Amino acid sequence: MNLVRIHINCNRSQIKLIGSGLIIGVLVGAVVATFRFLIERLQSVFEFIFNQGKTSLMWLGLGIGLFILIAIVNDLLLKSHPEIKGSGIPQVEGQLMGLIDYSFWPALWRKFIGGVLSIGSGLFLGREGPSIQLGSTIGQGVAKWTNQIGINRKVLISSGAAAGLSAAFNAPIASTLFVLEEIYHNFSTNIWLICLTASISADCIATYIFGLKPVLFMSSTSLPIKFFGWVLPLALLLGIFGRIYQLMLLNVDKLYAKIKIIPRSFSGVISLALLIPIMMELPIIIGGGSKLILSLQYLKYSLTSLVVFFIIRLIFSVFTYGSGLPGGIFLPMLCLGALLGAAYGTIMVNLHFIPAIYFPSFVIMGMAGYFSCVSKAPFTAILLITEMVGTLSHLLGLASVALLAYLVVDLLGGKPIYHSLLLKMLGKDENKTESMLFDSIETVFVGSEADGKAIKQLKWPNGSLLIKINRHGDEIIPSGDIILNAGDVLIIRITGNKRQQAIHSIHMLTR
Repeated sequence: MNLVRIHINCNRSQIKLIGSGLIIGVLVGAVVATFRFLIERLQSVFEFIFNQGKTSLMWLGLGIGLFILIAIVNDLLLKSHPEIKGSGIPQVEGQLMGLIDYSFWPALWRKFIGGVLSIGSGLFLGREGPSIQLGSTIGQGVAKWTNQIGINRKVLISSGAAAGLSAAFNAPIASTLFVLEEIYHNFSTNIWLICLTASISADCIATYIFGLKPVLFMSSTSLPIKFFGWVLPLALLLGIFGRIYQLMLLNVDKLYAKIKIIPRSFSGVISLALLIPIMMELPIIIGGGSKLILSLQYLKYSLTSLVVFFIIRLIFSVFTYGSGLPGGIFLPMLCLGALLGAAYGTIMVNLHFIPAIYFPSFVIMGMAGYFSCVSKAPFTAILLITEMVGTLSHLLGLASVALLAYLVVDLLGGKPIYHSLLLKMLGKDENKTESMLFDSIETVFVGSEADGKAIKQLKWPNGSLLIKINRHGDEIIPSGDIILNAGDVLIIRITGNKRQQAIHSIHMLTR
């Protein structure tokens, strides 16, 4: 009888969460679609202004004045709420791990305004990271309005993050997987079900506004198996430059630390100043990179041009991200991968190693491989590019290059970039969360140390307490004699300033 009550209560809770996920998806879809629309329109305005500025000092002066205004506004926003800096993905991950927390409304409107101004100016920043943070803050707001706390609150934040990426890219399945693989690090049924609900509803809103055409749709022919030998050198190239990109992102702060004249929160003005000549001479390479990616499919650029484009975007995207302006590296990463794939494909075609008809395949594989190795999220990379280009025909090639590039960065000592950025952002601030309780959701994997063992047989880290087990939809109150099985979802409460170490120890038990 008690088990029946528990099962009914669990189902009611799940239905309530799914309903909340649906509401979150609609709200996030509306906000992020507006965010995306304003960015595209503002960038078009700046392209027009600086195009006119080639022959008119008045237009040039107007553009410079607007850039200074953008820097001032972002300076004020960042000073009042530092959590909006950068992409926002590390902040969301930190929030779900219980390492940081912030009020949803101040972060929401500041991130929205700061993101529109920074990304819409044409800087080499992506809208996807900010969209994820916008979505997560809406999820946080809905959790507050519906009195959801603890694990339920974190699930709603996760679903908002997934919905934000879905609305930005029109890729609901990959968006759900990204949150599970990269941000939440958990594949619990409840979590993916609610994230998928929110992602689909957000995608419906965005699709209604922007249409059904995939964001990076390309006319392409999949690479035949007989040419797959050329995938290995491409993966090696992507892995090496992926690791270089990681190191540059993690060390760009040292460069800004040497700039003493300009306040740190106002350093975005440097990136805006450097953008002016690029916008006037090479407007095709500005922004997140979607226009450039779409233009690469036609094999119209020389190898020299592709190398120059890559160097400019590599340096300036890292430098701009390091300024702290609200904007992400998600789409810029894909653009860098596409440029590497295009450069490599150009060499292959020029040497007659592959027919020109297969050139777009290398652009597409380049995106998947570069994102896979930098973010260390290969499954997301495969599905994301599949949804974005609108075809399944490249699936085998995407999987091959994503796996190989991932392994290259692994051998070079690379870690997931967003988690690395989170740890760098936290610094010593993790100690400030000592008094906060944090509930972690962990799944017992097949073959893990916990699989098949009693709870009392396992060495749980200090400051952790197993408070609930979810097994096939039923909730079990833990006792020392209960045997854990693969697939069990554990709710573990963690406290203390060694939270990161405790989570790592629990991963060693369950994964």
